[in-house]
Amino acid sequence: MTHEQASKRTYIIMLLVPLFWGASFPLAKHVTTEIPPLTAATLRFGLAGIILIVITSLRTQVKWRQVKRQLKSLLAMSIVGIFGYNALFFFALTKTSAINGSLIIATTPVFLALGAILFFGERQNKNLLISLPLSLIGVLLVISKGSPMMLIQLDVNYGDLLFIGALACWTSHGLFGKAIMEDVSPLVTTTFTTVVGSLFLFIFAAVFENSWSLILHMSLQAWIEMIFMVIFSSVIAFFLWNDGIHKIGASISGMYLNLNPVNTALISVVLYGSYITGVQIFGMILVLMSVYFVTVYDQSKKRK
Repeated sequence: MTHEQASKRTYIIMLLVPLFWGASFPLAKHVTTEIPPLTAATLRFGLAGIILIVITSLRTQVKWRQVKRQLKSLLAMSIVGIFGYNALFFFALTKTSAINGSLIIATTPVFLALGAILFFGERQNKNLLISLPLSLIGVLLVISKGSPMMLIQLDVNYGDLLFIGALACWTSHGLFGKAIMEDVSPLVTTTFTTVVGSLFLFIFAAVFENSWSLILHMSLQAWIEMIFMVIFSSVIAFFLWNDGIHKIGASISGMYLNLNPVNTALISVVLYGSYITGVQIFGMILVLMSVYFVTVYDQSKKRK
């Protein structure tokens, strides 16, 4: 397989990341009606960590010298990306609205792109100048349902500040990953950060919730949703995300995150009977166009 073919394949496979992460929102919403949020996060990433350990043991030879060299960065990536992001996210939702939080987190691609350019010297993709504002407008339309009042009435509060912290954590997670995976493979990076992050989540959940017995009483639907999140939203999606950052860069990989609310909306409508407006559909089209500009269109221009 040529480098160009491998790059094209990565662009296509990366579409699975926002699909699996987008699906996790409505699934997690139901799961957390049966067990507390941090307990759910611990169960999700704890099981994912076990699976990743098995896969890593069977598929690759861990280069411990490289892991040791990047140990501090790997620990930082685990704390900010798995533990920090999820802890801040769930606590923020108790203090502010999901709309506020979604708007804040939706800006992640902007900061990933800027961080990659400023700190790692990534080539500035000119199409980002078109795709970034286009995607942000699309995300705003999807989340706000086209109502200006939803945006005008947003008030910054303690929960919003926590979401800004979550945004900083997720952006840092992506930038740490880019640096680390110069030495450590995406699979080993994903395994290490998932396992260590889940340990921190376990401690946090034990202190603030201590509701482990509720796991035994989860319904069949909740277990099916949890298994999907473990295998697809955690194991596969996190590996593909780290692999994408390694192969095509943090700025372009970050653009795929704009598809999260699109997929969340579609899955919520199909599986959970949620309602979607024409304005939201228009917003989704803008988001899809933004990803096209920075990936497919950019690659077609290079081949000419």
